[in-house]
Amino acid sequence: MPVAPVGAGLPVGGGKTRKRLSPVLLTPRPSPDPLAGAYAYCNTPNRTQQTWEGHSPADYQLLSVQVMIRHGDRYPLYSIPRTRKPPLDCTLSPNKEPSHPLLAGFISHMTKEGRDNWDASLTSLPRLPNHSSCEMGELTQTGVVQQLRNGEVLRGAYLRGGRLLPARVEGGDVELETTGRSRTLQSGLALLYGLLGPFERSGGGPRVRQHWSALFCGRACDCPARQRHLEAEQRRQYRLRVADARLERTYAAMAAALGVATRTLRAANPVDALLCHLCHGLPFPCRLPDAHASARRNPPTPAPASCLTHAHLAQIRRQQEEDERQRRGAGLYHRYAILASQPYLERSAARMEHIARGNAPPRQPLLHLASAHDITMAPLLSALGLEGAAPFPSFAARLVLELWRRPAEGGGGRQKDGGRDGERGRERGKELKDKRANDDLFVRVLYNGEDLTFHTTFCRTHHQHTHTPLCPLDKFLRFARHDIFTPLNATSYQEACHANVP
Repeated sequence: MPVAPVGAGLPVGGGKTRKRLSPVLLTPRPSPDPLAGAYAYCNTPNRTQQTWEGHSPADYQLLSVQVMIRHGDRYPLYSIPRTRKPPLDCTLSPNKEPSHPLLAGFISHMTKEGRDNWDASLTSLPRLPNHSSCEMGELTQTGVVQQLRNGEVLRGAYLRGGRLLPARVEGGDVELETTGRSRTLQSGLALLYGLLGPFERSGGGPRVRQHWSALFCGRACDCPARQRHLEAEQRRQYRLRVADARLERTYAAMAAALGVATRTLRAANPVDALLCHLCHGLPFPCRLPDAHASARRNPPTPAPASCLTHAHLAQIRRQQEEDERQRRGAGLYHRYAILASQPYLERSAARMEHIARGNAPPRQPLLHLASAHDITMAPLLSALGLEGAAPFPSFAARLVLELWRRPAEGGGGRQKDGGRDGERGRERGKELKDKRANDDLFVRVLYNGEDLTFHTTFCRTHHQHTHTPLCPLDKFLRFARHDIFTPLNATSYQEACHANVP
């Protein structure tokens, strides 16, 4: 029997508890930063990296590593009309930010006189960036520090404990392949210094070779269909840009602020220079005063309406991200990417096979480094099927292919020689041994330290059949040489390159 009186409006009997109401939040959810992708593209070297290179199940043996990097941060390739160029100093100094504990040693090592183990065509390129006012496309100190950090990461993964490379690296153990641009050569040298420390620069040190194509296509660079696929993709991009009304209004506003024609601003590719301002924390560019105004004793200060803003860059980046989403669905770029990247993947497969069979002369390097560009890495990611899993290559992005061997299970006894039967037994035993050897070989694919092996086209479903975080080498070999051409309805590189493209 209740002791307290029942209040009006409350349920009589039943003893039900009141409903618990969820509070209504008056604070709206924060909108995503439209420039988050742009900051990731900068890859500012100010954070600790969590990486998975060199990790494997217990007792697995690492046989070889192939690395492709994009060069580090560089000065813009284009300038925005009627604005001042970004005021950056490209000389290196340990007292300048960003810095690195290895930077002083790297500068000292690369300025020493010596006979470098380089291709003769590279000897005219500077070993270090050296202009107090950066030149177009020149590597900055930020770019050097990014690659020193990359080298440190790979050193911890592959050098400590002699996991891949011995304590004293011989000339044939490491090879650097670079394009003819100073920024790729200098990026590769900085990574090698972070990896090896003060490496031998003469015949006993890493070999440095120049590749004449940014696609690293070896002797298979002649491919007419590749260019036609690229042109079809560029037409798709153009139609998408023209149909984007917000982008058109943004370019019109930017052109009006600078006092130039819209088509002139578009041709200058302003996103390249704007990203440089963003990455280096510089104020966005403003319109330069006219000649007669600058001749006055006190030229006027630019009005805010005559400056470009973060909002302008955000609109350009929005359209670029939309273009990347539509590009994956259209498939035109993927067809180009297959023909652009297959020769490099074929060469990588050949190196892996040669090393797995004992690396007999001519020896292949245990660590092969390709210092490349975004136009090299982006097609490679697409060809591997990683477009959705891996972002567009930032400055100093790295893609790693590792070759592993599983430990042998048990051992067979020595067979007796039984004449013809013994000979057939030995041949059969050799076949089984070769098959077991192939079954014991695996690859891993990592991008910026993240294991993306099971995101690749050739190994996307293999994780359903294994508890090992590795992919059989045979799957990669079959993909690089045959299956990669399936989207092109071809069975070989030559057939795909000379097919008709609608």
